[in-house]
Formats: sequence, structure tokens, C-alpha cells
Amino acid sequence: MRQNFRLTIAYDGTRYHGWEAKPGIEMTIQGKLESVLTKMTENDESVPAQGCADNTKAVVPAFPVKVIGAGRTDAGVHAKAMTANVHLNTVMTSNDIRDYLNHYLPEDICIQEVRIVSDRFHSRYNAIGKTYCYTCFLGPQKPVFDRKYVYKLDKTPDIAAMKKAAAYLTGTHDYASFCGNPKMKKSTVRTVDSIKITQDDYHLYFMYHGDGFLQHMVRILTGTLLEAGYGKRTPESMPELLAARKRALAGFMAPAQGLCLVKVDYGS
Repeated sequence: MRQNFRLTIAYDGTRYHGWEAKPGIEMTIQGKLESVLTKMTENDESVPAQGCADNTKAVVPAFPVKVIGAGRTDAGVHAKAMTANVHLNTVMTSNDIRDYLNHYLPEDICIQEVRIVSDRFHSRYNAIGKTYCYTCFLGPQKPVFDRKYVYKLDKTPDIAAMKKAAAYLTGTHDYASFCGNPKMKKSTVRTVDSIKITQDDYHLYFMYHGDGFLQHMVRILTGTLLEAGYGKRTPESMPELLAARKRALAGFMAPAQGLCLVKVDYGS
């Protein structure tokens, strides 16, 4: 039976060239998932072949397996709960599929949940919001055991200045200045309804929530806010930066390893 399955996936993106499968590039999250699922459906001998009696067991010619992700995380970016969906021709249960994937996928990719959803469910088109967290390290020593998941700063930026700058960047705006794709033809208008900046002893967190984000947008926003925190630009310059719609005027792009997709939101 061909059904639509929703996957919740956690992964350490350190070794991967991002989410999206690319010709000639083996190390992508989507590519790994599709490879394992293809083998799973090819080996599922419990599905009756077309034209056979219901009680006949035969291998069904595999449909091309296409995993659709809620977004396309960059190379080196991590996820705690990426959402994806895939149509599969199998009689395996959701838990069986989850366990099969976790057995054969690399140790840095984990399927947290698999469940059957409506055929109309689309992980990208039905998403209504996303939460990202960018983590910086402020400690005096090297973060040896966390180095793959944080961006180490040499000094602590002015938190108040960054919060003031973030307030200007929150809302519905044209974020072309924060888009890493110079050939972007679609609208660059997005709504970022929350940018929260918090600090503990050794970590600085930038938490973003919005209806969607452009390529490299969160990392460029983070770099720009850090520049405001270091006095390289003023919080009051943010409206002018937004209006300019020029990537070259925004801040540097923060390194990939500090960024993590935390959650994807869907309606009821």
C-alpha cells in the first residue's frame, strides 16, 4: 500500500553538504535517507505485486523514493527536529520504518518519529513557521567537546545593543540584504516575529522564529547583530540596511556549525 509518511529527523550536519541531495555528492541528509528507503522498499517482499493474487508474495518494482524536507539546511548546519515526508509502497508499520532507518542510517542521523499522514501533507508547503537557534561560545578556553556546535567568540559583545538592533529586524520586511542567494527571483519578504538573545555563563544564544527564512539568512542576521554588539554598526542603522536590499551592506555570515534547526511548525 502506497502511503505518505511524516518523518521527524535529528542530525549532526558536520560531515554533510547540507540537506539537499546533489548530483555527484554522496554526503547529504536527503541523499542518505533516500538511499536507505530505496533499499528498504526494494527488499520489502510482503507487498503483493501488481496482477498477483492478494496472498501472493512478490517484490514490487520500487517507486523512485523522494524525501521532501521542510527546508534546506546549509552544509554543516544541524537539526534537532527537521520534518520531512515521503510516499512509500510498503506494509511496514511506522515503527518498523523508524527502526529500519535508524539501523541502517549513519550514527549522526536519527529518525525520532515516523507516522502516517494525509496524502496531501507536504512538509515544506504546509509549514507555517520555523525556529532556529544560533549558539556562540564565550568561555576562556577552547570548547573542545562542543566545537562542532558553537561559534567561539574572542570577547563578549554588548547584549543590550544587539537586542536593540534585533528589535528593528523583527517584523515583516524585505530581507534581501540578508539573503545569500544573489540570483533570488522569488519574493524576499518574510516575517520574523521573534529574535531572542540570551546569555548564560559561557554561551550566547540567538533564537529566531519566523514564517520562513532565506538562504543563509539566519547566519547573516547573526553576523550583523554581532557587529552591532561590537560597535561596528549601530542598532539605528538596521532600517536603512533593510531598505537598501543589498547583501554587501549587511554583516558577515556566521559559521555554519553554530546553527541548529530546532522545530518546524504546522497547523492543526
